Amino acid sequence: MPINIEYRGPADLPEIIPVFPLPGALLLPRGQMPLNIFEPRYLAMVDDAFRDGHRLIGMIQPDVAHSPKNSDKPALFRVGCVGRITQLAESGDGRYILELTGVSRFKVVAELDVLTAYRQCKVDFFAFVDDFTARMGEDDVDREALLSVLADFLKANNLKVDWEGVESAPNEALVNALAMMSPYGPAEKQAMLEAPDLKTRAEILIAVTEMDLAKKRTSGDPPLQ
Repeated sequence: MPINIEYRGPADLPEIIPVFPLPGALLLPRGQMPLNIFEPRYLAMVDDAFRDGHRLIGMIQPDVAHSPKNSDKPALFRVGCVGRITQLAESGDGRYILELTGVSRFKVVAELDVLTAYRQCKVDFFAFVDDFTARMGEDDVDREALLSVLADFLKANNLKVDWEGVESAPNEALVNALAMMSPYGPAEKQAMLEAPDLKTRAEILIAVTEMDLAKKRTSGDPPLQ
């Protein structure tokens, strides 16, 4: 398999992938997610991903609300996003520092009974065929509203941003980066992941941020640290 394989559609991806359940983690197509891997089962998962040649890992959130209390194998949400390992470094103390680049969202068809310590699922990518087309739906995003709420969020939390970089970013990169970096909980992150298109994802991000800002104004909560 080529090292820098290009995925053109769902048929290019395997039906069975390893999954990494991580609360609050949101990976989106063409987004970059840094990961610090230290648990033995996930170190083995990374090794196997390279051994198999595909270098793919499915990021998915555990569905705590529908899991037995204190379960070491919580239920999973039905939608995740597969990423390809595009950077890898060894820390020198047994950890991997890696970066995943999002490829496509997937639906979980079934979790498999496997001998590996990490979990594996049979998945379906065909519901998200648009994920393989970069910048799909960009023109429908209300960029002005997104930048306005971003400015309000930064001001409320005494944060700064490289506005030159923000203003030059295409809508897809901007929406997805802000969604992935947003400080919201698993439910909000899942809603943004499952959004049917870029416009809806931006609208969810704007709405959640506006509600968060309104709550802070009412309660007098201190800014984020």
